[in-house]
Amino acid sequence: MSGKLVEIDAAFVEKTVVELASFGAVGETGVSRTVYSPEWVGATDYYANACAEAGLEAYRDAVGNVWGKLPGSTAEKSIASGSHIDSQTPGGRYDGALGAVAALIAVKALKEQFGIPKRTIEAVAFCEEESSRFPNANYWGSRAITGRIRPEDPDRVIAFSGETIGQAMRDVGLDPARIPEAQRNDIDSFVELHIEQGPILEQAGLPVAVVDAITGIRQYRGEIRGVQNHAGAFPMDIRHDPLAGFTEIASGLIDTAHRVGRPAVTTVGRVLVEPNFPGIIPAKVEFSIDARHPNPQARRRLYDAHEGLMQEVARRRGLDIRWDVMLDHEPSQSDPAIVSMLQRVATEQGVPFLTMPSGAGHDSQQMAAIAKVAMIFVRSKDGRSHTPDEFSSIEDIVAGIRVLAAGLHALAY
Repeated sequence: MSGKLVEIDAAFVEKTVVELASFGAVGETGVSRTVYSPEWVGATDYYANACAEAGLEAYRDAVGNVWGKLPGSTAEKSIASGSHIDSQTPGGRYDGALGAVAALIAVKALKEQFGIPKRTIEAVAFCEEESSRFPNANYWGSRAITGRIRPEDPDRVIAFSGETIGQAMRDVGLDPARIPEAQRNDIDSFVELHIEQGPILEQAGLPVAVVDAITGIRQYRGEIRGVQNHAGAFPMDIRHDPLAGFTEIASGLIDTAHRVGRPAVTTVGRVLVEPNFPGIIPAKVEFSIDARHPNPQARRRLYDAHEGLMQEVARRRGLDIRWDVMLDHEPSQSDPAIVSMLQRVATEQGVPFLTMPSGAGHDSQQMAAIAKVAMIFVRSKDGRSHTPDEFSSIEDIVAGIRVLAAGLHALAY
């Protein structure tokens, strides 16, 4: 294929993005589509129909992931691409959904322009990734494919509104007892297209990135306890003020990530102070920390620095500090051969790009347990995501799909 341009129909891309966004539409550009909701059912039906109309074999697995299959001429392991079809509440039209649409359109274009591949190619819309209905669903769709859903999970994964994910599955005609049937061991490579969700591509003035790693993520829930006292009558030098300790810790954590430099990031996003009155030295402060780095060694150093700082400040100020690690995702390195291939085909397709890590978690991290993985990013306007304001231009999306299609061609033909 070297040198031959993949043709992608921009009007069809726009039509598909807009039509899929109608399922769970909120206002002009928002989407609220949680897993196993009526809006989700409509979107998965639309995706299955679109796969069938593209000449692919459409089917659904035991958790409701939708697959569109272009059978190959050999029995070798398949090549897959896609992303999730659920959204934030509300999110926008592009997060997740664009990757599912891009896979479908890329496979359709390859079928029309190059015929039957050697390896089977599959487009997939994962049922869930956002945890927007079930806070501990934790990549339900791709975890099922990789065999990482435990037998007790359908009853232990509980929605914000109280129902179990097992019940939600039954409500849409799926049987939680059959979840193991979704597991796959016949996928060779998985390439996920996704909006960047950050400002790097826009700052660089480029439409597309090849993703060489997905960040590791650790989230802590912390608590600092001190001694509650009168704000006027208690001298500064003998206070045990947990809020004073917290402000030093929060500032120090963020400064640490600044000093480490990109792509290290640390966020203190949630703080609760008790009793939270102007004339009282507080008794305790609860807080969250989200710290991320894609390099395994640098990540370990970042976490060690954070934990060392928390212990030092608490000891020096006479405070009691404790924390629990609520989430700990290892970084996922992209397959080097696929990364270099995507860089090559982007150049051949005339698409300018940069190579960067992902600062967000993605289904590809789960898929890495059973397949070689890599990702393609498409520029996000103003770096916005998880909001109805997220936007990627059709021109940038087409550039991304051309790189994806050329990459799938290299892997499957």
